[in-house]
Amino acid sequence: MTLRRILIANRGEIAVRVIRTCQRLGIETVLAASEADLDSMAARLADSTICIGPANSSASYLNVEAVVGAAVASKAQAIHPGYGFLSENQKLAAACNHADVIFIGPTVEQLDAVGDKLKARAHAAAAGLLSVPGGEVRSLVEARQFADQIGWPILIKAVGGGGGRGMKQVSDAGKLAEAMELAGAEAQASFGDPRLYIERFVSHGRHIEVQVLGDGENVIHLGTRDCSIQRRYQKLVEEAPAPNISETFREGMHLAAVAFARHLKYRGLGTVEFLVDCDREAFYFLEMNARIQVEHPVTEAICGLDLVEEQIAVAEGRKLRWRQDEVKFFGHAIECRINAEDWERGFCPSPGPVTHAVFPAGQGIRMDTHIQAGSQVPPFYDSLLGKLIIHGTDRKDALRKMRRALASVEIAGVSTNLLMHAELMREKEFARGGVNTAFLGQFLQNRNMEAA
Repeated sequence: MTLRRILIANRGEIAVRVIRTCQRLGIETVLAASEADLDSMAARLADSTICIGPANSSASYLNVEAVVGAAVASKAQAIHPGYGFLSENQKLAAACNHADVIFIGPTVEQLDAVGDKLKARAHAAAAGLLSVPGGEVRSLVEARQFADQIGWPILIKAVGGGGGRGMKQVSDAGKLAEAMELAGAEAQASFGDPRLYIERFVSHGRHIEVQVLGDGENVIHLGTRDCSIQRRYQKLVEEAPAPNISETFREGMHLAAVAFARHLKYRGLGTVEFLVDCDREAFYFLEMNARIQVEHPVTEAICGLDLVEEQIAVAEGRKLRWRQDEVKFFGHAIECRINAEDWERGFCPSPGPVTHAVFPAGQGIRMDTHIQAGSQVPPFYDSLLGKLIIHGTDRKDALRKMRRALASVEIAGVSTNLLMHAELMREKEFARGGVNTAFLGQFLQNRNMEAA
């Protein structure tokens, strides 16, 4: 089937990004927007817009009935869910099947297999991958016994989701009860599932992931990404390929990611995430994100593919258009997430009107954004304003270009984390490459101590 009209069930920069690919492919776009986004850049770019509810995401972007109803009413053949919201929701995929609308993503069964973190760990084991030592806990006593067995400190995680929600680090048994109570409540509120599991906390860990693409039979990988610059377990800087790892180690992650996706007979775009234990020189399966990732542009930059186009091609029922040996990698790419937040005050969100916005352009510079002068940043959603992506001949070249490009970005009216990125790109340890997930916290702490 050739798709002629796609409903985009998302907002912000990912909605704009999907619309632009559809425009290039000659596909008509319908934007499913909340009342707060009816005058957004995405709404102005789409061929048509349909309101799916009030600003509250639970009544709009998270409303399966409203989203599928909008697709049916607009006679869209398919739904692209972007990332976040309903992008990995089994109920949306099932409702699409029932309404004879194509869900641009994996199957209901595959979403179920990786959406539940315990099921995902079981599938990883079946595919021959190692996971961080841990497992589900149903009581405080069980959690304490398990933690004593695998070793302190531990990380409490929500079975039903990710993104840092329901995640707590615990250093000793005295803090376990409070942490489990908070994590369970947060997991219930975020995912409707209070179940928890624990893992051994890796103190010197890197977050490295592998992009995979499958058509239900064949699977290829599109290289590694390093996403170790995080605050509260949410990524801020990503780069591809992951720096400062041996080619043997990198190839091991490639093979593991492909093995996992093949085990699932995976269809669509997905990311297999690994935790690299620097002390043990080992990597462990963390989870699979069964959707397009925020950081996908760095992969596009080094392999020259449009990943949204590849998603659409698979959804149309086509076989993969690329063999593994046809995928070539060029140079190095870095992405900085620009958020509307006061990073010097604990990353406090900064909604409001954008009064001024200027972005750099040129060879090797890409800006994915949904704002311009006059745009409103609503207080109801995440704070991402856009992503600055730089592609260089190598990492040193990419860093040099990123420093210049960041200096050219101008945003007024809302607070942003631009200065943080500028300082980070000049930091010597980051410039050497291969920092771990604790690096950003240490960087900010040192900066605050110097300022005091």
